Amino acid sequence: MLLPLMAGLALSPLASSQALADTPAEEALSVHRGEVTKKNAIQNRFFLKGSRFEVSPIFGYVPNNPMVRRYTGGLIVGYHFSEQLSASAQLLYSPDLGENDLKGLTNTLVIIAHGGASDVEFQQPVDKMMLGAVFNVMWAPVYGKINLVGELVLNFDLYGTLGLGMITVRKHYARYDADAVIDEGDAPVSLTDASSAEVKVAIPLSIGMGTNIFITQSIALKLDARSLFYVDSVPQYDPNNPEDGSRIYNNFLATAGVAIFFPKMDARITQF
Repeated sequence: MLLPLMAGLALSPLASSQALADTPAEEALSVHRGEVTKKNAIQNRFFLKGSRFEVSPIFGYVPNNPMVRRYTGGLIVGYHFSEQLSASAQLLYSPDLGENDLKGLTNTLVIIAHGGASDVEFQQPVDKMMLGAVFNVMWAPVYGKINLVGELVLNFDLYGTLGLGMITVRKHYARYDADAVIDEGDAPVSLTDASSAEVKVAIPLSIGMGTNIFITQSIALKLDARSLFYVDSVPQYDPNNPEDGSRIYNNFLATAGVAIFFPKMDARITQF
């Protein structure tokens, strides 16, 4: 009886040390002794995306079109295979508001061209993206937390996207119209009628990035920016002397929306 008792007493410190190894107390002692401990940068994630669907209504704007204003609405539907990898489809619609879409630069260019050579028939090409469907692979390598004020912690991720799609582009032309009935402050510039405008279908390459800011375990604020690159013919400024050739166009689309994830995530004891 004495031998087993002595063996138990000899092993008890070792067992206590092993039981303490994974506790906050042992971690604090390791830090105090200057020992380097390897641990995950983010522990106990507040939000898990793996094996969940995502539906995100979005609203956006195309800021890099200097000729017309393009506001868009749409929907992102996706499935997350893991915390990092997912696939999604982005559906877009941008209404054609006719001459109300024109920016001041378009009017200025048409008026300058008419004033410089009124006998030359000048037209300013105006391309309007109308409909779009883009299919993407999304990779989210970054998940982070930011302590904003007091105990308020903001959970977010950063992701990149790559994909292909299909968009329709309505090709208008803005021309000087001396007979146009205009209100005070408007320019004598008219736009080709939508029914007579050419509509082209393009296959864009989509490259972008974005972030999800998690509000609850089912809802996130989504900020997304994507460039849609496609090839089309060069602009035609003189209808009597068309030019041959093609060039690369880029519709840069910045959107914001609300992402809804389902099914419901398993309950967590804490949020940190």
